[in-house]
Amino acid sequence: MASVSSPYPSQAVLLLQLPLQLQPQPGGACLRYRRVRRREPALVTPTGLSSGGRSGAGLLLPLPALRAAEGKDGLAVTKEEEAAAVEKEEEEVRREEDKPGDDGAREGAAAKGSGRFAADYISLGIREPVYEVIEVKSNGRMSTKKISRRQLLKSSGLRLRDTRSVDPSLWLTNSMPSLLVREQAILVNLGSLRAIAMHERVLIFNYNSPGGKAFSESLLPRLNPRNINGGPAMIFQLEVVEAALLSRIQRLEQRLMHIEPRVGTLLEVLPNRLTADVLEQLRLSKQALVELGSRAGDLKQMLIDLLDDPHEIRRICIMGRNCTLDRLSDNMECSVPLEKQIAEEEEEEIEMLLENYLQRCESCHGQAERLLDSAREMEDSIAVNLSSRRLEVSRVELLLQVGTFCVAVGALIAGIFGMNLKSYLEMNAWAFWATTGGIVVGAVAGFFIMYSYLKARKIL
Repeated sequence: MASVSSPYPSQAVLLLQLPLQLQPQPGGACLRYRRVRRREPALVTPTGLSSGGRSGAGLLLPLPALRAAEGKDGLAVTKEEEAAAVEKEEEEVRREEDKPGDDGAREGAAAKGSGRFAADYISLGIREPVYEVIEVKSNGRMSTKKISRRQLLKSSGLRLRDTRSVDPSLWLTNSMPSLLVREQAILVNLGSLRAIAMHERVLIFNYNSPGGKAFSESLLPRLNPRNINGGPAMIFQLEVVEAALLSRIQRLEQRLMHIEPRVGTLLEVLPNRLTADVLEQLRLSKQALVELGSRAGDLKQMLIDLLDDPHEIRRICIMGRNCTLDRLSDNMECSVPLEKQIAEEEEEEIEMLLENYLQRCESCHGQAERLLDSAREMEDSIAVNLSSRRLEVSRVELLLQVGTFCVAVGALIAGIFGMNLKSYLEMNAWAFWATTGGIVVGAVAGFFIMYSYLKARKIL
């Protein structure tokens, strides 16, 4: 009996004669398998299971697995392989950034990472954010420019997570003041002031905000050579940090000087003059003091943390120099001994600078707390005064209620005699005067008895 072979391939296995070659894709962040094209037929249609065994060099794959691995462009890739490739690339970028003394490797790693993030934006169809900033160079020149996040990461050598502290769109979540020191930049976040200080320039975000305007007014005179007066000039990054701290503390001191006279006037008027307007002014002053104390306290805590971490101060000192920090001993190692000496002197200068502004911030915070305590004590005094007034009103109400009760008893007796029933008292002329006198005397006696009882029980 002759057997008839099926003209269609079997669904259990599929014979592939093309080798799979691992090739990196030119624009992606992962590795994909691409099929190498040859002139011979890529697929041999087997007539049975025995033909697949005779080919010898074929690869047997289940047909559902092949369909799941193939994409629209004929590429074979899985999600696990793509995720592993991305993790491997991030590990390489992190390893290149952690190499000591290799600035070129760090810049290349940062550029590589920023390029990968930009590719992710394009692949996801998300528009890359663009920031409008003011660029102030070390010679005092200002210019307004628009810079994308990719360009910002490339020029500053930052990572994507570093920009969260200065991103204007995240001002609600990043309200805490911070001073982040990186290899090539310092990120400043002081309220409405958001800036990135680099070696020869500084980028100011939200330059129209009160913090940005105050920072610009404080920084530009420092960059003018005429205002140096022949003294040694600090490095540009320190000028930026000092101008930021100075503008922030001056704004806090100005708010304190504006609130302090108003609170003093309210403390003199109260609690003798209790009106709605005075109480509303006291509430607004207390709210302003709470906000001022909170901001001064956060800034003070940031300066304390920075002074307690000498590693961050030394990173500021070696910025822009051919120096590195030892990971174990945290000592500075410079190729030129003179640069090490200058860096050590700048470290002491930075510590003195931070301590100076810490004292000013503590003074502002302490004065705000004292005024706030005075306002709270005044509120307690007002509450006690109002409680005493309510107590007096309650005593008068109680006396009126006792008097009303005694009079009501007399009215009860008069009502009884007012009934149209014969009691034979109406026949006597003296009965009216006797009854009236008895009611009055009884009411007065009852009032004094109740008053004495309440006094004895210390109710009145």
